[in-house]
Parts: sequence; structure tokens; C-alpha cells
Amino acid sequence: MSAMRPSVDDNEAGTAQNGGMFVSADVIGMIISLFAFAVAMLGGVGWMISRQTRQMDYRFDQVDRRFEQVDRRFEQVDHRFEQVDHRFERLETRMDRLENRMDRMESETSRIGADLVGVKVAIARWEGPEKHLQRL
Repeated sequence: MSAMRPSVDDNEAGTAQNGGMFVSADVIGMIISLFAFAVAMLGGVGWMISRQTRQMDYRFDQVDRRFEQVDRRFEQVDHRFEQVDHRFERLETRMDRLENRMDRMESETSRIGADLVGVKVAIARWEGPEKHLQRL
């Protein structure tokens, strides 16, 4: 027996003693291919998620721009309402002045009416009583 070169049977006996297991090349290839498939699938899912995220970010940016436009329009409308409110305040002031003027005119008219009654009485007294035609 040659002591230098172990036989195949000795090698198998040694692994059996150490509790080792032989894994065939097909099983190792299958494990590697499953791992590569899982990495490829996860890469594809990651790509899809990043693509959808970019699209959602783009859409959110569009919506934000639209909201900014709406905000600007609301500011313009608010400015217009402030102008209209200012005009209404000026009109209200003018209407108050006109109302005061009308009140003064009404009191003046009442006073003139009272004076006119006094003038009528004075004229009536000056003219005297109505003259009646006398019968002959």
C-alpha cells in the first residue's frame, strides 16, 4: 500500500468522519442563479419605484405651481376687493354728506313754509276782510 497517495475511498471516509457534505456543482449553480435572479428582481423593483417617485415628484411640482398661480390670483382678487371696499367707503361718505344736506334742505324748507304761512297771514291782514258785494 502506498502511504503517500490517499485513495478515493480514504477521502470519502475522511469526509464522512468529519461530518462534511458534498454539494454538487448543479446545486451551487442553482443557488448562484437564484441569488442573481433575486438581485435582478430587486434592482427592477428599485428602478420601478424610483421611476414612479420621479413621476410623482414631477406631478407634485406641477400641482404646486398651479396652487401658486391660484394664490396669486387670490391675492389679485383680494386687492380688487380692497379697492371696491375703499370705493364703497367713499360712496358711503358721500351719501352721508348728501343725507345731511337733504336734512338741512328739509329743515330749511319747513322753516320757509312756516315763514310763508306768516306772510300769507300778513297779506291777508293788510288786504283786510273780503269785500262782499252789497245789494242795492
